[in-house]
Amino acid sequence: MVEKIQRPWAALWALVIGFFMILIDTTIVSVANPAIMRALNADINSVIWVTSAYLLAYAVPLLITGRLGDRFGPKRMYLLGLVVFTLSSLWCGLADSIGSLIAARVVQGLGAAFMTPQTMAVITRIFPPERRGAAMSIWGSTAGVAMLVGPILGGVLVDGFGWEWVFYINVPVGIVGFVLAARLVPALATHSHRFDWLGVALSGVGMFLLVFGIQEGQTYSWGTITGPITVWGLIIAGIVVMLLFVVWQWRNRAEPLVPLRLFRDRNFSISNIGISTVGFAVTSFGLPTIFYYQLVRGMTPTQSALMSIPLAVLSGALAPFAGKLVDRGHAKAMNVGGMLVFAAGLVLYAVLMTPDTPIWALLIPSAVVGIANAGIWGPLATLATRSLPPQLAGAGSGIYNTTRQVGAVLGSAAIAAFMQARLAAELPSSGGHAAPAGEFAAGHLPVALHAGFSAAMGQSVLLPAALGVVGLAVALFFVKVPAADEPAPGRQDKVADHQH
Repeated sequence: MVEKIQRPWAALWALVIGFFMILIDTTIVSVANPAIMRALNADINSVIWVTSAYLLAYAVPLLITGRLGDRFGPKRMYLLGLVVFTLSSLWCGLADSIGSLIAARVVQGLGAAFMTPQTMAVITRIFPPERRGAAMSIWGSTAGVAMLVGPILGGVLVDGFGWEWVFYINVPVGIVGFVLAARLVPALATHSHRFDWLGVALSGVGMFLLVFGIQEGQTYSWGTITGPITVWGLIIAGIVVMLLFVVWQWRNRAEPLVPLRLFRDRNFSISNIGISTVGFAVTSFGLPTIFYYQLVRGMTPTQSALMSIPLAVLSGALAPFAGKLVDRGHAKAMNVGGMLVFAAGLVLYAVLMTPDTPIWALLIPSAVVGIANAGIWGPLATLATRSLPPQLAGAGSGIYNTTRQVGAVLGSAAIAAFMQARLAAELPSSGGHAAPAGEFAAGHLPVALHAGFSAAMGQSVLLPAALGVVGLAVALFFVKVPAADEPAPGRQDKVADHQH
């Protein structure tokens, strides 16, 4: 049953402010890394942890924090997370050592983990299923745009004010977001839950091992971390612990952390597969394009980030129209079309990434991907939440956001390895350029290497394009949802019937 409130759209926009802020922080810091290295006298491995620590602390607790929202109320958990996130952002900016900055980023990631599932859960509970498409399209486009606007904003702030401001900017935004959320987001009914402590432990340990192994694999060349501990050992251990977690969730007759009955809903299950492919593709395609813009085309960080403006503008502008189509019963068609156009846009990037392509032509694939985003994020979220009962909205949101983050971590690890493989193939050691990696690290690329480097980056973009094709194939298995004037399919009751 949907909980009726007077101003659901005002509540949505209040939540979007915080959601946009925490997602930007997954990408904004990458632009500031060189400045952080200089200011804090840090090496490359340490500065990588500024981003890795945030992503790890963000991804691991999502299953748990989603369930906490069901138990204690999504508004309380959201506001708690926003306070933690805002204060830790101030700590990040004031950090005078790389260790202090990494510690602050861990706390910041925990704050983000408390906030994210609550945004989706509140939308699920205050908008009826047949009106949820427009709301989820705005929520979804926020996720898509934020992951790409981060580098733009980061470049402007670092160039204009210094690296600290990629964190300081969160403080006023966080204060405004807290005031608006406190006033506009309703205090929804809580649901009494037993807390599955064994499930919490297994999921936390399993997710940490799995995400850490995947995320840091490239750093350790997929080999030994320390002593007998290897990257693959951690990944395998993480998979084993997560399998134990699933077995425990299946056997737990009291109240599991992750109600597996949610996966009886076909669209919920397929949406989780779909969003993992999207997280992978969106996270991975930005890296080779940015390297191409800066090293081959000679752009500054800000200039290279501005190349994604068509993507960001079109994603946001088309979201309301996409939402209306979703509410008319076209969520499946929108997602199929969105994934198809997304894959086509990435292939177009791969074709155009040559040393001689006019700069204006490179705005075309950015626009194509922006159009595609309108058919991906919102429709996927709507299909995932269409049949979630209110008492399980937090749990379902936690699962959905966890699969998105795991997909993003996989994409980040995979694209780094794939780029290295393509560079080795296109730029074999020869002549005076026996170690081109050294040239890249210095930010310079000889003209003689431009063609080969461009080819390697273009081929690298085909990896996220392939994931787009996988997402397209997955989308074909969705069950069509009814339009606003059609009767509901009744799956929600079926899921709710298995609550106890």
